[in-house]
Amino acid sequence: MNRNLLLTGLLAFALSACTSDKPSETSEKNTAATDSFNFIADRFADIQVLRYRVKGFEELPLNQKKLAYYLYMAGMSGRDIFFDQKYKYNLQIRKTIENILNTYTGDKSADEYKKFEVFCKQFFFANGLHHHYSNDKFTPEFSFEYFASLVQNSDPAGVPLDGATMEDFMNRMKSILFDPSVDPKCVDLSPDIDNVKASAVNFYEGVTQQEVEKFYASKNQPGVKNQPSWGLNSKVVKENGKVAERVWKTGGMYHAAMEKMVYWLEQALTVTENEIQRNTLQKLINFYKSGNLKDYDDYCISWVSDTASRIDIATGFVEMYRDPLHKKGSYESVLSMKDMEATKRIAAIAKEAQWFEDHSPIMDGHKKKNVQGISAKVITVINECADAAPSTPVGINLPNQEWIREQHGSKSVSLGNIVEAYNYARGKSPMIDEFGATQEVIDRYKKYASIASDLHTDMHEVIGHASGKINEGVGSTDVTLKNYASTLEEARADLVALYYIPDKKLIEIGVMPSEEVAKAQYDYYIINGLMTQLFRIKPGNNIEQAHMRNRQTVALWAYEHGKNENVIEKMVKDNKTYFRINDYEKLRNLFGQLLTEIQRIKSEGDFNAGKNLVETYGAKADQQLLAEVHERYKKLDIAPYMGFIQPVLQPQMNGSEITDVKISYPDDFLRQMLDYGKEFSFLPVMN
Repeated sequence: MNRNLLLTGLLAFALSACTSDKPSETSEKNTAATDSFNFIADRFADIQVLRYRVKGFEELPLNQKKLAYYLYMAGMSGRDIFFDQKYKYNLQIRKTIENILNTYTGDKSADEYKKFEVFCKQFFFANGLHHHYSNDKFTPEFSFEYFASLVQNSDPAGVPLDGATMEDFMNRMKSILFDPSVDPKCVDLSPDIDNVKASAVNFYEGVTQQEVEKFYASKNQPGVKNQPSWGLNSKVVKENGKVAERVWKTGGMYHAAMEKMVYWLEQALTVTENEIQRNTLQKLINFYKSGNLKDYDDYCISWVSDTASRIDIATGFVEMYRDPLHKKGSYESVLSMKDMEATKRIAAIAKEAQWFEDHSPIMDGHKKKNVQGISAKVITVINECADAAPSTPVGINLPNQEWIREQHGSKSVSLGNIVEAYNYARGKSPMIDEFGATQEVIDRYKKYASIASDLHTDMHEVIGHASGKINEGVGSTDVTLKNYASTLEEARADLVALYYIPDKKLIEIGVMPSEEVAKAQYDYYIINGLMTQLFRIKPGNNIEQAHMRNRQTVALWAYEHGKNENVIEKMVKDNKTYFRINDYEKLRNLFGQLLTEIQRIKSEGDFNAGKNLVETYGAKADQQLLAEVHERYKKLDIAPYMGFIQPVLQPQMNGSEITDVKISYPDDFLRQMLDYGKEFSFLPVMN
């Protein structure tokens, strides 16, 4: 995607690693006041739930705490929106299971009820009925008859009938919950089909892909860069036989939630840290009220220029992966505070952005002559919501609009405390022992993987997404590259990081201790791109998720194009497959060649070449290798996905005056989801 936010734990599984400074597992819960902290919370299905700590929050001045609280409430107030965006029945399902969890009077110790609880956790973790990563619908492991008994033995007033009879309601639940053929994929990116009709995501209704593309083609100004992100904040429907948009704004679609979001943003205006932050939040309010995409561009430009504020929020209709046509922005919110000390590493890379651009292997005509306004920092996350939670990124680079990035710059951030939690959870992982080709690879990974992961993420965000330019007259890649835009953009950013991580420049600027770090990163990227990420794919399926397509495209292309010189060797020992890098310098050259081609595809808007590259190398899963990976992972007992329970901000009041804001760390995932349902439920069940 162009949006450049590595969501759904992009690097959580792929790049997180062991850390030499691991907190004690015997830590006391619900406190970050000491160095001990319990990161591990829950485990169910294919998911490990963690917690993260917000070090330094207690020391913030009161006004910054108030600002954080108001922004926390503003971000959380949009939670319903993302549920509805992913699937039109999600809110109805959610309110149904919330009612059961809160009021069911039957036996909660029964095996089927335990299966129901697991289903509920999966649903909450995915923000709906479709898996947060694979996009596949998951169906309950209990029967419809048992589900009917759960509904019947819960508060009848809490059943969200939405005007239907109970019989019609139950028939709907039976169909959408228990029939795997009904709306099986949230997003279907299969080639040569109508991706709009095949996708269950609630961005389109009653329209075809051809109609949508024609509708936006009429708005698009060919070759013009500085134009709005057409379609970002609307649902496309048929009204009186004509294609139309239902805009997300106060007074429009999602009014009830957005009204609350605006209310809390207006409270935040009273305690902003500086004038530019106040102007930025005011422009966001203007956008939420008007729905005008010009207001959105104004907000993004202002947000990019605010580099001084300690408290920051990346929020709005940002994530585009959920749209098969790469136009609609899913709602999300990431609230944070700057980590002043850790920012020094990532800032050192940002400072050299022009050097990296000038020395890139891409064609000179595709390079930026003047890299604009890259600001980089490490942040401490305070709260995440909607498409940023419970599964979260480890890095952010925004805004999406390429013309804003070229003319005004971008913000690149690394989520320091999220990485800390991931590193802790992966610290004792036996993965590398199972899949590392040699003891040298294993030992090097264990020694350097943490810094390798950090550097890859930093460079992916700071110089990867900020590199290259689109040729004059080509226009937005959302239009030219369509459903392959996200995969190609993430591949490009990964390749920039991979190309430069062996460079002595990183040692020179003091961010890398040894070239062995680069080897550790290369080893793991190839292992993951060709093998271990397949654990996330069900046998028989191919690869849909854009980041997975990106990683396999890069790794498999390099493997195939290096075969003549045996750059990457496929080995079989004891009936197990391994991939070993024999020449790291030649592999770097291969990464440079692929980077050059992908930048050409983006710069020239070459859809056919982009499609061919992704479909040839990134979309198809090697089923024999996939089966082997699943068999080997069974013995490791590792959850392939991770996500988080969120900290809670609670104001301390003296009458109507906030005297302090306390932060606490819940450890019950399901309880937090039910609390959210009570506090932040504003939308009707059908929108």
